[in-house]
Amino acid sequence: MKGPKPALRGKRSGTVAALLAASATFSLFLIAGLVWAWSVYYAPGPSARTGEATVVSLPSGSGVSAIAAQLKSAGVIRSTDMFKAAATLTGADRKLRAGEYQVPTKASLRSVLRLLTDGRVVRHYVTIPEGWSSLQAVDILNKEDVLTGTVETPPAEGSLWPDTYEVSRGETRASVIARMQRAMTDNLARLWATRSPATVVRTPEEAVILASVVEKETGLAAERPRVAAVFSNRLRMGVRLESDPTIVYGITHGRPLGRGIRQSELQADTGYNTYLIDGLPPTPIANPGKDAIAAVLNPPRSNDLFFVADGTGGHVFAATYEQHLVNVARWREIERRKAGLPPGATPPAAPGALAPGTAPTDQPLTGEAVITMQPPGTLTPSRPLRPATADPR
Repeated sequence: MKGPKPALRGKRSGTVAALLAASATFSLFLIAGLVWAWSVYYAPGPSARTGEATVVSLPSGSGVSAIAAQLKSAGVIRSTDMFKAAATLTGADRKLRAGEYQVPTKASLRSVLRLLTDGRVVRHYVTIPEGWSSLQAVDILNKEDVLTGTVETPPAEGSLWPDTYEVSRGETRASVIARMQRAMTDNLARLWATRSPATVVRTPEEAVILASVVEKETGLAAERPRVAAVFSNRLRMGVRLESDPTIVYGITHGRPLGRGIRQSELQADTGYNTYLIDGLPPTPIANPGKDAIAAVLNPPRSNDLFFVADGTGGHVFAATYEQHLVNVARWREIERRKAGLPPGATPPAAPGALAPGTAPTDQPLTGEAVITMQPPGTLTPSRPLRPATADPR
């Protein structure tokens, strides 16, 4: 009897049909799921709560779950699970980088992952220019709103290394200052090791003091060595430095004066006025840079003892007092021509100074060259100075 066989074939056919239907249904769900996931991956994300971007800072060592939670809390993504799944499936979970990011408004999940894996972090920089005082450096740090904390006491003058520093959001101002001070200590030690026997300074601290005066006196970077040579020669001969910036520092302690120096200030004993004191000021008057320190530690051979502005931003130098007076007269003539005055007329007072004749006991000085360095041989140094041939090492 062969009758039952057709029934068996019909049963098998039904099973196959059921399996095919189930497979088709699963495939449809799978395709639908993939389409949905694909659309979520590429679809625009949430709008930024304020502005055109959301700032997020991811700490070093954060895992995928912690990053997902932080992004969700910041409103950058809608689902932590979708973020973790996308990061795992794309391999981004092994490439996420710490740092501060600006996520554009409505950034897709794909865009967010690419941003975090490419490491396109926001970088913040703080620049302390050469020759700026510690008070001015603190002002710069206080203006950086990515930094935190307050500076209770300004750092010691001359203790900061002028440079551009990368800072992180949330970093304290005190920690940035500490970095600047470490940089000064390290760089000064390296420069001190390269000093010439011809240098007149005896310690790294003296080098910073003299370099700060050179820095404040120099209008052109190329003149630093020559200005350093002038001051080194004057110290070696026991002649006072007679540097205008030391007058200003004694008045403002690191703030800009904003006007010309007055006659009374030229004669004021502030402890820094090198027209009155012998040798170096008691502390630096600014934070000098590498070139100024190097110039002090390795001054060129020179007989120059004087310099005065030349009207172009630089200076003209002289080895004799007589030549210096000629240069001073030229400077005064330049000032007169700038003011449109006839020869022999008095140049106008510097901005902020009192008008001539209004304060007989406090006459305003009418330009840098009015304050002239004195001839050598008339003053005695307050401390022994090393001869030029002595080896400071």
